[in-house]
Amino acid sequence: MSNGDLNWIANYIWGIADDVLRDLYVRGKYRDVILPMTVLRRLDAVLEEGKQAVLQMKASLDDAGVVEQDAALRRAAGQSFYNVSPFTLRDLRARASRQQLEADFRAWLDGFSPNVQDILDSFEFRNQIPRLSKADALGALIEKLTSRDINLGPDPVMDTGGTVLRPGLDNHGMGTIFEELVRRFNEENNEEAGEHWTPRDAVRLMAKLVFRPVADDIESGTYLLYDGACGTGGMLTVAEETLQELANERGKQVSTHLYGQEINAETYAICKADLLLKGEGEAADNIVGGPEHSTLSNDAFPAREFDFMLSNPPYGKSWKTDLERMGGKKNMRDARFLIEHKGDPEYSLVTRVSDGQMLFLANKLSKMKQRTGLGSRIAEVHNGSSLFTGDAGQGESNIRRWIIENDWLEAIVALPLNLFYNTGIATYVWVLTNRKPAHRRGKVQLIDATAWHRPLRKNLGKKNCELGEDDIERICQTFVAFEETAQSRIFDNEAFGYWKVTVERPLRIEGAEQRTYKAAQIKTLKENGRRSEDAPPVIRRMHKRAEADPLHGRFEDTINGKTVVVEYEPDTDLRDTEQIPLQEEGGIDAFLKREVLPYAPDAWYRPDTVKIGYEISFNRYFYKPQPMRTLDEIRADILALEEETEGLLAEIVGAAR
Repeated sequence: MSNGDLNWIANYIWGIADDVLRDLYVRGKYRDVILPMTVLRRLDAVLEEGKQAVLQMKASLDDAGVVEQDAALRRAAGQSFYNVSPFTLRDLRARASRQQLEADFRAWLDGFSPNVQDILDSFEFRNQIPRLSKADALGALIEKLTSRDINLGPDPVMDTGGTVLRPGLDNHGMGTIFEELVRRFNEENNEEAGEHWTPRDAVRLMAKLVFRPVADDIESGTYLLYDGACGTGGMLTVAEETLQELANERGKQVSTHLYGQEINAETYAICKADLLLKGEGEAADNIVGGPEHSTLSNDAFPAREFDFMLSNPPYGKSWKTDLERMGGKKNMRDARFLIEHKGDPEYSLVTRVSDGQMLFLANKLSKMKQRTGLGSRIAEVHNGSSLFTGDAGQGESNIRRWIIENDWLEAIVALPLNLFYNTGIATYVWVLTNRKPAHRRGKVQLIDATAWHRPLRKNLGKKNCELGEDDIERICQTFVAFEETAQSRIFDNEAFGYWKVTVERPLRIEGAEQRTYKAAQIKTLKENGRRSEDAPPVIRRMHKRAEADPLHGRFEDTINGKTVVVEYEPDTDLRDTEQIPLQEEGGIDAFLKREVLPYAPDAWYRPDTVKIGYEISFNRYFYKPQPMRTLDEIRADILALEEETEGLLAEIVGAAR
């Protein structure tokens, strides 16, 4: 079936909404009826041929007292779903009364298999039935969806002479129609669409960034794909199609298994329904969702490892509820977010409660394959805060450090602004793998693709541009080439790291004696004494066998006429911090000797308080300052404005006369 035929069917279904639901629902709520009804009609049409076999099998199982009937009924239907009611949707068109139609329609719904019931419950479709029935819209919907004017079944519709009136619709075609309907409804509701729907141009780019670099290394076999925030499932299906296409081009036979998790019930239902409609019943069974299935607090696949993972997690969204379910920050014991790194057995990846987007990335990293040649590849969309939010030692910075020090980060691609439906903020694709090729090891590539896009003829919410195929190809070529250009910068891993150093200066109190003070005495001095730069420093500790090391806080001083090594009490009012690059020549000591000690000779730092952080600043590397205009240009503009103003005044004065 051609794309034109598929588009005609989508238009027909779209038209049903206007014909039947107008004045009954606001336009933004049409989807609550049309999407589940489209799913149900397709499932019903697929099951028509095997209907009697299913009913006979059901009767046999009941007579034999078999409780677990699901597998047997699936086999009888020849599908991954079935319906054991005595009705088909066509049968319901003949109901004489509204009440009988509603009762039989409910019985028909109740006859579907558990996986379809899950979809219906997540759509909350049964809640729509009273309204549809009361307005006599239920019968009209059934009539239009089962009309000979449209064929949602796999077999062609013939006339009495055997001529094909409507060709059969295969699973791929049905999936295409359903995705088109979902896309249209999302664009109608563009203010909320971006929460669960990633534009297909961005998805195609992510899929190619995941698969293209290893296309020649993909062997025939089975591959597992995963999305921990799968929404309507678009990333999984596009990724699957991309992998199959690349494999076919290279003469490889690959089998894919899709896994996903989604907290929003409606989008979960759409995802699962889409897979069922495409004939991917096993994949549909691997989609887990609903409000109780948050990826962060209730991982549906804790023991699974995946070959390829893609996601667009929610950003700027609080995960406080998840944190409470996990015991709070103090009692967090989830092995995905409390790990061992660089000798720290309780290295925390727990981020601020106001934004959990980077935890979705940490979740994927915990599911990387460790014992295969390809390992795992990941593409995930983030906003700008993931690049720099979080101080050294805090969750976001710790995640960046963990990723970069393990050499998993291949590249970050800056996407054009206004690419997504409900946000105009900057977005970035992170590309990661635990099998970096040799020429990329120890390096990170930053790609500025903000200028590579084409405008939309009509804005979709805040989305006013898209990535054309040539733009996607240009980004992929830049990624694969791995060369320094104006839009591609390559850095050592350490270039993004820094030491956060706390610089101390001594507490100086007028009248303080040259002796050691205890903690209580120091507290009294602080409360009652007067600070002065000319006063002697307050001594908090004396060392008997240590060597002086002023930069690290051990100073040579005189007590009772003896030269000793002491530590001074730090003055918290004078405390400062320095952010020192890991690539600083000579390290922390050299930096402080050059930048601090000339202005504060009594300053020191404690090596055991130093923290390591990582941040990535695109602006620092790609910002191009605009040259200032010359004085002659400015003068010319001013003179031109003066002349224009004089002309206007002359016109006004002349008109007044």
